[in-house]
Amino acid sequence: MSQDSDNPQAFIADLVARSRAAQKQIEHYSQEQVDALIRAMVWSVARPGVAEEIAQFAIDETQLGNYDGKFLKIQRKTRATLLDIIDDKSVGVIEEYPERNIRVLAKPLGVIGALAPSTNPEATPVIKGIHAVKGRNSIIVAPHPRAKLTNKKICDLMRAAIKKMGAPEDLVIGIETPSLESTNELMRQCDLVLATGGGAMVNAAYSSGTPALGVGVGNAVITVDETADLDAAAEKIRISKTLDLAASCSSDNSVVLLDGIYDTMLDKLRAEGGYVCNADEKTALRNTLWDDELHINTAMVAQPPEKIAQMAGLTIPEGVQFFIVLEDGYGPKHPFSGEKLSVIMALYRARDIDHAIELTRHIQAYQGQGHSCGIYSNNDHNIMKVAENTYTSRVMVNQPQSASNSGN
Repeated sequence: MSQDSDNPQAFIADLVARSRAAQKQIEHYSQEQVDALIRAMVWSVARPGVAEEIAQFAIDETQLGNYDGKFLKIQRKTRATLLDIIDDKSVGVIEEYPERNIRVLAKPLGVIGALAPSTNPEATPVIKGIHAVKGRNSIIVAPHPRAKLTNKKICDLMRAAIKKMGAPEDLVIGIETPSLESTNELMRQCDLVLATGGGAMVNAAYSSGTPALGVGVGNAVITVDETADLDAAAEKIRISKTLDLAASCSSDNSVVLLDGIYDTMLDKLRAEGGYVCNADEKTALRNTLWDDELHINTAMVAQPPEKIAQMAGLTIPEGVQFFIVLEDGYGPKHPFSGEKLSVIMALYRARDIDHAIELTRHIQAYQGQGHSCGIYSNNDHNIMKVAENTYTSRVMVNQPQSASNSGN
Protein backbone atom coordinates (compact mmCIF):
# COMPACT_ATOMS: atom_id res chain seq x y z
CA MET A 1 0.00 0.00 0.00
CA SER A 2 1.53 3.31 -1.06
CA GLN A 3 0.32 6.24 0.97
CA ASP A 4 0.71 9.99 0.70
CA SER A 5 -0.18 12.07 3.72
CA ASP A 6 0.73 15.55 2.42
CA ASN A 7 -2.99 16.37 2.58
CA PRO A 8 -4.18 14.63 5.77
CA GLN A 9 -7.88 15.25 5.16
CA ALA A 10 -7.86 13.79 1.65
CA PHE A 11 -5.41 11.07 2.63
CA ILE A 12 -7.61 9.81 5.47
CA ALA A 13 -10.79 10.25 3.42
CA ASP A 14 -9.36 7.85 0.84
CA LEU A 15 -8.45 5.29 3.51
CA VAL A 16 -11.86 5.57 5.13
CA ALA A 17 -13.58 5.13 1.76
CA ARG A 18 -11.58 1.97 1.09
CA SER A 19 -12.22 0.70 4.59
CA ARG A 20 -15.94 1.41 4.37
CA ALA A 21 -16.22 -0.36 1.03
CA ALA A 22 -14.55 -3.43 2.53
CA GLN A 23 -16.81 -3.36 5.57
CA LYS A 24 -19.91 -3.27 3.40
CA GLN A 25 -18.82 -6.54 1.81
CA ILE A 26 -18.92 -8.41 5.13
CA GLU A 27 -21.80 -6.69 6.91
CA HIS A 28 -24.03 -9.68 6.16
CA TYR A 29 -21.42 -12.34 6.96
CA SER A 30 -22.57 -15.22 9.12
CA GLN A 31 -21.15 -15.90 12.56
CA GLU A 32 -19.14 -18.78 11.14
CA GLN A 33 -17.61 -16.59 8.43
CA VAL A 34 -16.67 -13.86 10.90
CA ASP A 35 -15.11 -16.30 13.33
CA ALA A 36 -13.11 -17.93 10.54
CA LEU A 37 -11.70 -14.52 9.61
CA ILE A 38 -10.49 -13.65 13.09
CA ARG A 39 -8.94 -17.08 13.55
CA ALA A 40 -6.98 -16.52 10.35
CA MET A 41 -5.93 -13.04 11.47
CA VAL A 42 -4.48 -14.31 14.74
CA TRP A 43 -2.81 -17.32 13.13
CA SER A 44 -1.14 -15.06 10.57
CA VAL A 45 0.92 -13.34 13.28
CA ALA A 46 1.07 -15.90 16.10
CA ARG A 47 2.14 -18.96 14.13
CA PRO A 48 5.58 -20.47 14.85
CA GLY A 49 8.38 -18.62 13.15
CA VAL A 50 6.35 -15.50 12.47
CA ALA A 51 5.77 -14.56 16.12
CA GLU A 52 9.51 -14.75 16.74
CA GLU A 53 10.21 -12.60 13.70
CA ILE A 54 7.72 -9.94 14.76
CA ALA A 55 9.10 -9.85 18.30
CA GLN A 56 12.64 -9.19 17.10
CA PHE A 57 11.46 -6.73 14.46
CA ALA A 58 9.56 -4.70 17.09
CA ILE A 59 12.61 -4.61 19.36
CA ASP A 60 14.89 -3.52 16.53
CA GLU A 61 12.55 -0.74 15.46
CA THR A 62 11.32 0.68 18.76
CA GLN A 63 14.25 -0.13 21.06
CA LEU A 64 11.64 -0.71 23.75
CA GLY A 65 11.11 -3.81 25.86
CA ASN A 66 12.73 -7.18 25.27
CA TYR A 67 12.38 -10.14 22.94
CA ASP A 68 10.83 -12.54 25.44
CA GLY A 69 8.12 -10.07 26.41
CA LYS A 70 7.30 -9.16 22.82
CA PHE A 71 7.13 -12.83 21.84
CA LEU A 72 4.81 -13.72 24.72
CA LYS A 73 2.46 -10.86 23.89
CA ILE A 74 2.20 -11.62 20.18
CA GLN A 75 2.14 -15.39 20.58
CA ARG A 76 0.04 -15.81 23.72
CA LYS A 77 -1.98 -12.67 24.38
CA THR A 78 -3.41 -12.57 20.87
CA ARG A 79 -4.42 -16.23 21.05
CA ALA A 80 -5.80 -15.84 24.58
CA THR A 81 -7.92 -12.90 23.46
CA LEU A 82 -9.17 -14.93 20.49
CA LEU A 83 -10.20 -17.73 22.84
CA ASP A 84 -12.01 -15.19 25.02
CA ILE A 85 -14.19 -13.89 22.21
CA ILE A 86 -14.46 -16.73 19.70
CA ASP A 87 -17.60 -18.24 21.23
CA ASP A 88 -19.33 -14.88 21.78
CA LYS A 89 -22.27 -14.25 19.48
CA SER A 90 -21.79 -11.08 17.42
CA VAL A 91 -24.17 -11.67 14.50
CA GLY A 92 -27.96 -11.52 14.56
CA VAL A 93 -29.93 -11.95 17.78
CA ILE A 94 -27.52 -11.99 20.73
CA GLU A 95 -30.02 -11.66 23.60
CA GLU A 96 -33.71 -12.42 24.05
CA TYR A 97 -36.18 -11.46 26.78
CA PRO A 98 -39.41 -13.28 25.81
CA GLU A 99 -41.31 -12.07 28.85
CA ARG A 100 -40.76 -8.47 27.65
CA ASN A 101 -40.99 -9.21 23.90
CA ILE A 102 -37.47 -7.86 23.40
CA ARG A 103 -34.73 -9.10 21.10
CA VAL A 104 -31.26 -7.58 20.99
CA LEU A 105 -29.47 -7.67 17.64
CA ALA A 106 -25.78 -7.08 16.97
CA LYS A 107 -25.05 -4.72 14.09
CA PRO A 108 -21.73 -3.41 12.75
CA LEU A 109 -20.66 0.16 13.52
CA GLY A 110 -18.63 0.70 10.35
CA VAL A 111 -15.04 1.92 10.28
CA ILE A 112 -13.04 1.68 13.51
CA GLY A 113 -10.11 4.07 13.98
CA ALA A 114 -7.51 2.45 16.23
CA LEU A 115 -4.62 4.26 17.86
CA ALA A 116 -1.70 2.02 18.84
CA PRO A 117 1.21 2.91 21.16
CA SER A 118 4.91 2.32 20.56
CA THR A 119 5.12 0.29 23.79
CA ASN A 120 2.78 -2.44 22.54
CA PRO A 121 2.99 -2.44 18.73
CA GLU A 122 3.09 -6.21 18.46
CA ALA A 123 -0.26 -7.03 20.07
CA THR A 124 -2.48 -3.94 20.03
CA PRO A 125 -3.20 -3.94 16.24
CA VAL A 126 -4.10 -7.64 16.32
CA ILE A 127 -6.31 -7.51 19.39
CA LYS A 128 -8.14 -4.40 18.19
CA GLY A 129 -8.35 -5.87 14.71
CA ILE A 130 -10.06 -9.09 15.73
CA HIS A 131 -12.51 -7.23 17.95
CA ALA A 132 -13.41 -4.97 15.04
CA VAL A 133 -13.87 -7.78 12.52
CA LYS A 134 -15.73 -9.93 15.07
CA GLY A 135 -18.40 -7.23 14.94
CA ARG A 136 -18.29 -7.13 11.09
CA ASN A 137 -16.47 -3.81 11.15
CA SER A 138 -13.32 -2.71 9.37
CA ILE A 139 -10.35 -1.07 11.07
CA ILE A 140 -7.69 1.52 10.29
CA VAL A 141 -4.69 1.41 12.62
CA ALA A 142 -2.74 4.60 13.32
CA PRO A 143 0.56 3.61 14.92
CA HIS A 144 3.03 5.67 16.89
CA PRO A 145 5.70 6.83 14.40
CA ARG A 146 8.31 4.94 16.40
CA ALA A 147 6.52 1.67 15.57
CA LYS A 148 5.24 2.35 12.05
CA LEU A 149 7.21 -0.46 10.38
CA THR A 150 6.11 -3.03 12.96
CA ASN A 151 2.53 -1.91 12.46
CA LYS A 152 2.87 -2.25 8.68
CA LYS A 153 4.33 -5.73 9.00
CA ILE A 154 1.51 -6.91 11.26
CA CYS A 155 -1.25 -5.27 9.23
CA ASP A 156 0.16 -6.73 6.00
CA LEU A 157 0.13 -10.22 7.53
CA MET A 158 -3.49 -9.85 8.62
CA ARG A 159 -4.47 -8.40 5.23
CA ALA A 160 -2.93 -11.37 3.44
CA ALA A 161 -4.76 -13.79 5.73
CA ILE A 162 -8.07 -12.01 5.15
CA LYS A 163 -7.57 -12.04 1.38
CA LYS A 164 -6.76 -15.75 1.47
CA MET A 165 -10.10 -16.32 3.19
CA GLY A 166 -11.88 -14.62 0.28
CA ALA A 167 -12.69 -11.40 2.15
CA PRO A 168 -11.55 -7.87 1.23
CA GLU A 169 -8.07 -7.15 2.57
CA ASP A 170 -9.00 -3.53 3.28
CA LEU A 171 -10.86 -4.74 6.36
CA VAL A 172 -7.49 -3.95 7.96
CA ILE A 173 -5.52 -0.90 6.87
CA GLY A 174 -2.39 0.35 8.58
CA ILE A 175 -1.33 3.97 8.21
CA GLU A 176 2.22 3.72 6.88
CA THR A 177 3.13 7.40 7.22
CA PRO A 178 1.66 8.32 10.62
CA SER A 179 1.53 11.88 11.83
CA LEU A 180 -0.37 13.82 14.44
CA GLU A 181 -2.44 15.43 11.69
CA SER A 182 -3.42 12.14 10.07
CA THR A 183 -4.27 10.58 13.43
CA ASN A 184 -6.49 13.51 14.37
CA GLU A 185 -8.15 13.34 10.96
CA LEU A 186 -8.76 9.61 11.35
CA MET A 187 -10.49 10.25 14.68
CA ARG A 188 -12.75 12.81 13.01
CA GLN A 189 -13.69 10.65 10.01
CA CYS A 190 -14.10 7.14 11.45
CA ASP A 191 -17.22 5.81 13.19
CA LEU A 192 -15.61 4.78 16.49
CA VAL A 193 -12.20 5.49 18.00
CA LEU A 194 -10.28 2.91 20.02
CA ALA A 195 -7.49 4.88 21.70
CA THR A 196 -4.65 3.24 23.61
CA GLY A 197 -1.80 5.47 24.73
CA GLY A 198 -1.00 8.51 26.81
CA GLY A 199 -3.51 10.76 28.50
CA ALA A 200 -3.20 13.46 25.83
CA MET A 201 -4.05 10.96 23.10
CA VAL A 202 -7.07 9.66 24.96
CA ASN A 203 -8.30 13.19 25.66
CA ALA A 204 -7.92 14.00 21.97
CA ALA A 205 -10.00 10.94 21.11
CA TYR A 206 -12.77 11.97 23.48
CA SER A 207 -12.65 15.51 22.06
CA SER A 208 -12.75 14.43 18.42
CA GLY A 209 -16.54 14.51 18.10
CA THR A 210 -16.55 10.78 17.33
CA PRO A 211 -17.65 8.13 19.84
CA ALA A 212 -14.52 6.83 21.54
CA LEU A 213 -13.26 4.19 23.94
CA GLY A 214 -9.94 5.11 25.50
CA VAL A 215 -7.34 3.59 27.79
CA GLY A 216 -4.62 5.88 29.06
CA VAL A 217 -2.38 5.72 32.12
CA GLY A 218 -2.42 2.32 33.82
CA ASN A 219 -0.54 2.62 37.14
CA ALA A 220 -1.69 -0.73 38.51
CA VAL A 221 -1.49 -1.16 42.29
CA ILE A 222 -1.04 -4.66 43.70
CA THR A 223 -1.87 -5.67 47.28
CA VAL A 224 -0.45 -8.72 49.08
CA ASP A 225 -2.19 -9.81 52.28
CA GLU A 226 -1.29 -12.27 55.05
CA THR A 227 -3.18 -15.18 53.49
CA ALA A 228 -1.33 -15.10 50.17
CA ASP A 229 1.13 -17.71 48.96
CA LEU A 230 4.10 -15.39 49.35
CA ASP A 231 6.52 -17.38 47.20
CA ALA A 232 4.04 -17.48 44.32
CA ALA A 233 3.15 -13.81 44.80
CA ALA A 234 6.79 -12.72 44.69
CA GLU A 235 7.44 -14.76 41.55
CA LYS A 236 4.34 -13.44 39.79
CA ILE A 237 5.10 -9.84 40.74
CA ARG A 238 8.56 -10.27 39.22
CA ILE A 239 7.06 -11.82 36.07
CA SER A 240 4.58 -8.98 35.72
CA LYS A 241 7.04 -6.20 36.55
CA THR A 242 9.67 -7.40 34.10
CA LEU A 243 7.45 -8.57 31.21
CA ASP A 244 8.62 -6.61 28.16
CA LEU A 245 10.62 -4.45 30.61
CA ALA A 246 7.40 -2.91 31.97
CA ALA A 247 6.25 -1.50 28.63
CA SER A 248 2.70 -2.55 29.46
CA CYS A 249 0.25 -0.16 31.13
CA SER A 250 -0.73 -3.12 33.34
CA SER A 251 2.73 -3.56 34.83
CA ASP A 252 2.93 -3.47 38.64
CA ASN A 253 3.71 0.17 39.39
CA SER A 254 3.08 0.03 43.12
CA VAL A 255 2.91 -2.94 45.48
CA VAL A 256 1.22 -2.64 48.87
CA LEU A 257 2.27 -5.17 51.52
CA LEU A 258 0.23 -5.68 54.64
CA ASP A 259 2.20 -5.11 57.82
CA GLY A 260 2.18 -8.72 59.01
CA ILE A 261 4.05 -10.02 55.96
CA TYR A 262 5.99 -6.89 54.96
CA ASP A 263 9.51 -7.97 55.95
CA THR A 264 9.10 -11.57 54.78
CA MET A 265 7.62 -10.52 51.45
CA LEU A 266 10.30 -7.89 50.89
CA ASP A 267 12.96 -10.57 51.34
CA LYS A 268 11.15 -12.75 48.80
CA LEU A 269 11.02 -9.88 46.31
CA ARG A 270 14.75 -9.42 46.79
CA ALA A 271 15.23 -13.12 46.09
CA GLU A 272 13.33 -12.64 42.80
CA GLY A 273 15.82 -10.00 41.68
CA GLY A 274 14.40 -6.89 43.31
CA TYR A 275 16.96 -4.23 44.26
CA VAL A 276 15.92 -2.03 47.17
CA CYS A 277 17.17 1.50 46.63
CA ASN A 278 18.51 3.62 49.47
CA ALA A 279 17.53 7.28 49.83
CA ASP A 280 20.34 8.58 47.60
CA GLU A 281 19.61 6.01 44.90
CA LYS A 282 15.92 6.86 45.05
CA THR A 283 16.77 10.53 44.49
CA ALA A 284 19.05 9.66 41.58
CA LEU A 285 16.32 7.59 39.94
CA ARG A 286 13.80 10.37 40.54
CA ASN A 287 16.02 12.98 38.91
CA THR A 288 16.68 10.74 35.91
CA LEU A 289 13.18 9.40 35.32
CA TRP A 290 11.32 12.73 35.49
CA ASP A 291 12.09 16.33 34.64
CA ASP A 292 11.05 19.25 36.84
CA GLU A 293 7.56 19.23 35.29
CA LEU A 294 7.21 15.47 35.93
CA HIS A 295 7.43 14.46 32.27
CA ILE A 296 8.87 10.95 31.97
CA ASN A 297 12.28 10.68 30.35
CA THR A 298 11.42 8.53 27.34
CA ALA A 299 14.99 7.20 27.24
CA MET A 300 14.19 5.33 30.48
CA VAL A 301 10.99 3.70 29.22
CA ALA A 302 11.06 -0.11 28.91
CA GLN A 303 14.83 -0.35 29.31
CA PRO A 304 16.89 -3.04 31.09
CA PRO A 305 17.89 -2.35 34.70
CA GLU A 306 21.57 -2.09 33.75
CA LYS A 307 20.86 0.80 31.38
CA ILE A 308 18.62 2.54 33.91
CA ALA A 309 21.35 2.23 36.55
CA GLN A 310 23.93 3.61 34.13
CA MET A 311 21.75 6.59 33.24
CA ALA A 312 21.10 7.33 36.92
CA GLY A 313 24.74 6.88 37.92
CA LEU A 314 24.04 3.85 40.10
CA THR A 315 26.11 0.75 40.68
CA ILE A 316 24.01 -2.40 41.00
CA PRO A 317 24.99 -6.05 41.47
CA GLU A 318 24.53 -8.68 38.79
CA GLY A 319 21.15 -10.34 38.60
CA VAL A 320 18.99 -7.31 39.35
CA GLN A 321 15.65 -7.66 37.58
CA PHE A 322 13.81 -4.59 38.89
CA PHE A 323 14.19 -1.69 41.30
CA ILE A 324 12.20 -1.32 44.52
CA VAL A 325 11.67 2.20 45.84
CA LEU A 326 10.24 2.49 49.36
CA GLU A 327 7.36 4.97 49.37
CA ASP A 328 4.73 6.27 51.78
CA GLY A 329 3.15 9.15 49.87
CA TYR A 330 1.27 9.81 46.67
CA GLY A 331 0.65 12.60 44.21
CA PRO A 332 2.99 15.03 42.41
CA LYS A 333 5.31 15.34 45.41
CA HIS A 334 5.77 11.57 45.29
CA PRO A 335 6.18 10.83 41.56
CA PHE A 336 7.06 7.19 42.18
CA SER A 337 3.38 6.75 43.04
CA GLY A 338 2.59 7.35 39.36
CA GLU A 339 3.04 5.33 36.18
CA LYS A 340 6.71 4.72 35.44
CA LEU A 341 6.77 2.50 32.31
CA SER A 342 10.02 1.05 33.60
CA VAL A 343 11.28 -1.75 35.82
CA ILE A 344 10.96 0.53 38.87
CA MET A 345 8.36 -0.36 41.48
CA ALA A 346 7.12 1.64 44.47
CA LEU A 347 6.61 -0.35 47.67
CA TYR A 348 4.14 0.60 50.40
CA ARG A 349 3.35 -0.78 53.87
CA ALA A 350 -0.31 -0.98 54.94
CA ARG A 351 -1.72 -1.59 58.41
CA ASP A 352 -4.57 -3.76 57.12
CA ILE A 353 -6.72 -4.35 54.05
CA ASP A 354 -8.68 -1.14 54.59
CA HIS A 355 -5.46 0.87 54.67
CA ALA A 356 -4.30 -0.94 51.50
CA ILE A 357 -7.52 0.04 49.75
CA GLU A 358 -7.12 3.63 50.94
CA LEU A 359 -3.58 3.73 49.54
CA THR A 360 -4.74 2.24 46.24
CA ARG A 361 -7.44 4.87 45.89
CA HIS A 362 -5.06 7.74 46.67
CA ILE A 363 -2.36 6.42 44.32
CA GLN A 364 -4.81 5.97 41.46
CA ALA A 365 -6.49 9.30 42.12
CA TYR A 366 -3.10 10.72 41.13
CA GLN A 367 -2.74 8.48 38.06
CA GLY A 368 -4.56 5.45 36.72
CA GLN A 369 -8.04 5.74 38.19
CA GLY A 370 -10.47 3.46 36.36
CA HIS A 371 -7.79 1.12 35.01
CA SER A 372 -6.88 -1.92 37.11
CA CYS A 373 -5.41 -3.27 40.29
CA GLY A 374 -4.67 -6.67 41.76
CA ILE A 375 -4.49 -8.66 44.95
CA TYR A 376 -2.67 -11.77 46.12
CA SER A 377 -4.89 -13.34 48.74
CA ASN A 378 -6.77 -16.47 49.74
CA ASN A 379 -9.28 -14.46 51.75
CA ASP A 380 -12.52 -13.96 49.80
CA HIS A 381 -13.56 -11.14 52.12
CA ASN A 382 -10.40 -9.16 51.34
CA ILE A 383 -10.65 -9.92 47.62
CA MET A 384 -14.22 -8.68 47.44
CA LYS A 385 -13.37 -5.63 49.53
CA VAL A 386 -10.71 -4.60 47.02
CA ALA A 387 -13.07 -5.27 44.11
CA GLU A 388 -15.91 -3.26 45.63
CA ASN A 389 -13.92 -0.32 46.99
CA THR A 390 -11.30 0.53 44.37
CA TYR A 391 -12.11 2.73 41.38
CA THR A 392 -10.95 0.20 38.81
CA SER A 393 -12.51 -1.64 35.89
CA ARG A 394 -10.63 -4.87 36.53
CA VAL A 395 -9.16 -6.58 39.60
CA MET A 396 -6.76 -9.46 38.97
CA VAL A 397 -6.60 -12.10 41.73
CA ASN A 398 -3.45 -14.16 42.29
CA GLN A 399 -2.23 -13.52 38.74
CA PRO A 400 0.74 -11.67 37.22
CA GLN A 401 -0.96 -8.40 36.32
CA SER A 402 0.63 -7.46 33.01
CA ALA A 403 0.73 -11.05 31.76
CA SER A 404 -2.97 -11.71 32.31
CA ASN A 405 -4.76 -8.34 32.25
CA SER A 406 -6.24 -8.49 28.76
CA GLY A 407 -9.16 -10.06 26.94
CA ASN A 408 -12.19 -11.04 28.99
